[in-house]
Amino acid sequence: MSNFLIFITGGIAAYKIPTLCRLLIKAGHNVKVGMTENATKFITPLTFESLIKNRVYIDDFITDVEPDSIDHIDLIEWADKIIIAPCTANTLSKIANGIGDNLVTSAMLVVKEKPVYIFPSMNSNMYDNPIIQENISKLRRIGYTVFEPDEGELACKTEGKGRLIEPEEIFQLVTEGKFKGIKFLVTLGPTKEDIDPVRYISNWSSGKMGYKIAKYIKDNGGELFVVAGDVCLDLSVFPHVRVKSAEDMYREVISRFQNFDVLIMTAAVADYRVKDIAAKKIKKSDEILTLELIKNKDILYEVSKIKKDKQIVVGFAAETDDLMRNALDKLNKKKLDMIVVNDVSRSDIGFGADDNEVTIFLTNGEKIETGKQSKYNIAKRVVDTAYQLFKSKNE
Repeated sequence: MSNFLIFITGGIAAYKIPTLCRLLIKAGHNVKVGMTENATKFITPLTFESLIKNRVYIDDFITDVEPDSIDHIDLIEWADKIIIAPCTANTLSKIANGIGDNLVTSAMLVVKEKPVYIFPSMNSNMYDNPIIQENISKLRRIGYTVFEPDEGELACKTEGKGRLIEPEEIFQLVTEGKFKGIKFLVTLGPTKEDIDPVRYISNWSSGKMGYKIAKYIKDNGGELFVVAGDVCLDLSVFPHVRVKSAEDMYREVISRFQNFDVLIMTAAVADYRVKDIAAKKIKKSDEILTLELIKNKDILYEVSKIKKDKQIVVGFAAETDDLMRNALDKLNKKKLDMIVVNDVSRSDIGFGADDNEVTIFLTNGEKIETGKQSKYNIAKRVVDTAYQLFKSKNE
């Protein structure tokens, strides 16, 4: 059961949304509705209040109703998923450009790490306008899901693309998620290589990037399994197994990989391990302690030997210099479909930080630069790119 927040804007297709509300409620979900002033000219708030048994939110500055509430903030905090349907060209453009001049657009400025589903509805010439298309691309880049409208007869008596998707299809899309039926295997966190019973070799990975990737997959209906190193994260929300060493992670990934469609390898796996682990704590004696290290198996390279044509493998590269050269070298040597590289020498992104900035390289030569964003928004870009690759391989 989820909390669905539906925002309705001023288009004739607003008449379809009561059916969507009814379908969501019948399926056991909670529903709240917000409307722009123009939307109320097409359908009355009373229609929705009768259906959802809840207040309809229109004006942020209404008096004597829930005076301790800031509606555009509280609604977003309450919601698990946000739907904008119908979404007019006006509202779509305001959201894309950070304008908050009513309850709906102000609320969208508050959204952080929530699935947003936008269903445009407008005249076909408006939809094809390059400004609207640019705004749609901008919304998709920051992780919002913008669906293509249907084609057919429009309210303006013309034929073309711009009709709102039918409520039954919207219901299916927002409840099942765009990744329904796709199986994702995600690794995250650091591995640890024992030196003796009390010491180990590891790295600074927190697992946050992989966690946000797993969350985004779950938010959008994908089947998911997580293989996690030693992280201080609540993994109980995902099917998962915890591992310690690189060898442990290798065994888990190789044994599971063939049952999954997409592998996203965010884990920071140790390249080397101690050849002879001391059975007892090593005591301080000499000024210099020499450890002999041997190379661990390269998990992605081993995966490439058993990978099927229709599977997608995504690698991550944490680099401090020559980012592009190192990333492209790994992309080719390990036969990856895409690689995500970030500069871990920067203190404001990467290991332990809540933000990240990555460059994605694809085998076709395409290069995607995300700019600095929250790790959840980076996760959206990474997973959506992998999803598009999977679709193109399996069409």
